Amino acid sequence: MALTPKELLLELQRYAAAAPAAKAVMDQIAKRLHENMARYNWVGFYLVDPADAGYLIVGPYAGSFTPNARIPLNKGLCGAAASSGQVVVVQDVSRDPRYLAGSNLVKSEIVVPIYVKKKLAAELDIESYFADTFGKSEQDFVEGCAKVMADYLGKG
Repeated sequence: MALTPKELLLELQRYAAAAPAAKAVMDQIAKRLHENMARYNWVGFYLVDPADAGYLIVGPYAGSFTPNARIPLNKGLCGAAASSGQVVVVQDVSRDPRYLAGSNLVKSEIVVPIYVKKKLAAELDIESYFADTFGKSEQDFVEGCAKVMADYLGKG
């Protein structure tokens, strides 16, 4: 039986409280969101490239396609979220010229920037094969999941 978003968020918070490493937390968030949220067809993290802070590199993810491995901060919806510091929600990616296709099946996307000590560290990116997936309650839930990661990274 699938968990409610609230139950899933509590599970992720409990997991993060005892997790051994940031990668483990990202793996768990990606895997559990992909398993439990029927419309979350690709869930993953992008990390600021330690070798070049002008790029994001793909981190742990769960989903049915191979993502863009490296994204400049001035490209795509991930780049828009990174450069603006704002959550980016696109209900129909075919109508947004910033969208960098990972799969032609994707219809909607949300990207939540994750900050640690006021510095961009990562992003939680979720793509759906259904238009209009990310309404207000979904956005609040995804932001809550991103906060689990931000809190974990911030305690290090």
